[in-house]
Amino acid sequence: MESPDRQLMFDLNETLRRISEQTILCVGDLMLDDFIYGDISRISPEAPAPVIAVRRQERVIGGAGNVARNVADMGARCTFIGVIGDDEAGRLVASSLALFQRINSHLIVDRSRPTTRKVRFVSDHHSTHLLRADWEEARLVGADIEAAVIERALAELADADAVVLSDYAKGVLTPGVVRAVVETANKCGQPVVVDPKGVDFTVYRGATVITPNRKELADATHRPAATIRDVAVAAAELCEIVQSRAVLVTLSEEGMLLHVAGSEPVHVLAYPVKIRDVSGAGDTVAGVLATMLAMDVALEPAVRAANAAASVAVGKRGTSSVSVAEIRARMLPPAATAEDKIVYDWQVLDDRLYEWRTRDLRIGFTNGCFDLLHPGHVRVLAEARAACDRLIVGLNSDASVNRLKGDGRPIQDEHARAEILAALGAVDLVVIFDHNTPLELIQRVRPNVLVKGGDYSREQVVGREIVEALGGKVIVVSLLPGHSTTALACHRTQGKIGLTMERKI
Repeated sequence: MESPDRQLMFDLNETLRRISEQTILCVGDLMLDDFIYGDISRISPEAPAPVIAVRRQERVIGGAGNVARNVADMGARCTFIGVIGDDEAGRLVASSLALFQRINSHLIVDRSRPTTRKVRFVSDHHSTHLLRADWEEARLVGADIEAAVIERALAELADADAVVLSDYAKGVLTPGVVRAVVETANKCGQPVVVDPKGVDFTVYRGATVITPNRKELADATHRPAATIRDVAVAAAELCEIVQSRAVLVTLSEEGMLLHVAGSEPVHVLAYPVKIRDVSGAGDTVAGVLATMLAMDVALEPAVRAANAAASVAVGKRGTSSVSVAEIRARMLPPAATAEDKIVYDWQVLDDRLYEWRTRDLRIGFTNGCFDLLHPGHVRVLAEARAACDRLIVGLNSDASVNRLKGDGRPIQDEHARAEILAALGAVDLVVIFDHNTPLELIQRVRPNVLVKGGDYSREQVVGREIVEALGGKVIVVSLLPGHSTTALACHRTQGKIGLTMERKI
């Protein structure tokens, strides 16, 4: 009999739709993450140290606050309980949290300590962390603050569907706080996810899932964790020590290992992604895992969702959060997410373009009728995508195709053609336009790269002047001989006539 925690058959789309109905209680160490980006071109004349020419600064909510951000950005509600100091960093964190409509924060002010703040200096060109400066006092909060945290947490538990304890060892999660929350949540039947710190994990006894990284696992069990087999043995021992339902070990580029009490371990491989910054990836895992468990998703599919979310998070700069759309796109094959790529409202196009441009992504554009997709089309699309970071395809509407190609065309309606295009990995967005040429659409997109098939000369490519005036590039892809929609359509018609004649005979 398969363990219910191993069942993989669940409706991902329906599960993600239900996220907005969930409330996650998060308690833990709040901090301000400050990223200073710049270029390094020289060594200081005052000391043998690099000089960073600061270009920009980003301040975001970090630590347990990043768990709350991830929960809210997925569309769930988060009740957050944390401690700040009576200082500028604390006020900045409080005002930032207040901007999230789906986060209900209860911040307790401790005047005896500063708000934890981490400043990271990052090479903008290489995304390399050069130095980190910390403002913090890593000690347990006093009895009065502890009592206030417990009182608020227990008051909010009744309305929560799951709990996250995000421990950065800064003092909020005292043994008293942890035990009060875990024991009350267990009585109420609410799952508890713990992102742990330290070497004595017995304080987390009775949590549903505990999520150490490889080093934390080795330190807590005093066992080696060099190989996957080592990790599996140590995870099983930790599960017994803390009497949890499961242990999830995060393994960076090796993915994750899930040990469920009474079951064989499951090694979930990492997605092949370009890692830009691992800051806060553990927060993403904890937030997604808790949200999945809140909806009674079995542990293994919940872990696979968290693994997908983490792969998105590490591909972004700084401490970042992940949306439901990003999780869905990472977990499902292109055909399953094709509908999300089709644009009917050009305002949606503008929003996507703004998002891509703020990330300095190179935008490409090509267009056509794509009535019967053939290898020639695939070649153009593949070469177009190779020349940019995001490819937009302008698709002639049914009325436009009929005006250009005549009676009997298009063979497939515009939605069918759009869906087939959107299912291709090379295509990031499909925009249907009604004019005979895509000139108006190109003016709106303002692509960095304009690509067209080789039945046009470079001078004949519509929109060339617009793109080149903006400093962009025009590429003409040579055609594959013998491939055209017209030829395919004729072949299909002849086949039907031949078949009809054969039946008559």
